[in-house]
Amino acid sequence: MTTAHQASGESRPGGRTARTRQAVLAAVFEELGQGGFAALSMEKIAQASGIHLATLYRRWRCVEGLVCDLLTGLSAEVPLPDTGTLEGDLRVLARTIAAFYADERMRSLIEAVVSAAARDAEAATVLRNFFAERLPLAGRMVDRAIERGELPADTDPEMVMTGLGAPFYYRILIARRPVDMALGESAATAVWAAARAGAYTKAAAPDAPATTDTSGAPEPPEARET
Repeated sequence: MTTAHQASGESRPGGRTARTRQAVLAAVFEELGQGGFAALSMEKIAQASGIHLATLYRRWRCVEGLVCDLLTGLSAEVPLPDTGTLEGDLRVLARTIAAFYADERMRSLIEAVVSAAARDAEAATVLRNFFAERLPLAGRMVDRAIERGELPADTDPEMVMTGLGAPFYYRILIARRPVDMALGESAATAVWAAARAGAYTKAAAPDAPATTDTSGAPEPPEARET
């Protein structure tokens, strides 16, 4: 993903800029595990990373910029499976996501990014771009399944991937409970069944009935009188 937060860290791969970014993001990850997003500050990251505070402000602008950059980098390391079947791919990916968010620091990270996006326009853009790019990548699994004849031809890959991810984000952001492997298994099972049944197709919704009377009762005789 190309974002304003990442650009500075990618200008010299393997050079001083890359080492600075690595040290800073490692410090952010560690601080999230110790005190969560609420306790995160630019001053703490500067001290923990050994990077000058002015450099942090110049390259990331705020803690929101730091956590968005961290999410992007860590999520890019999640591999997309190719087991030969969509059911297998969904199960492997769901287990990987479950393991990813089983770490409390990862849950704190996604909470931080969503919280930042609600207050900061740049963070909101990063979050939108992240999903806009990650969903189509994961959707390649669905494209392969369509080619193999496992799913209806008009299945929407993004809808399938959204269905797989939704239980995790509900558990983390709404229910505020830990993520476990059981959640991953149930999410994969449900999405696989729904996809095979055509629940994620692009077909248009049926036309609305001509009458607004949805009771199903016959029209009374007096209503038919002229």
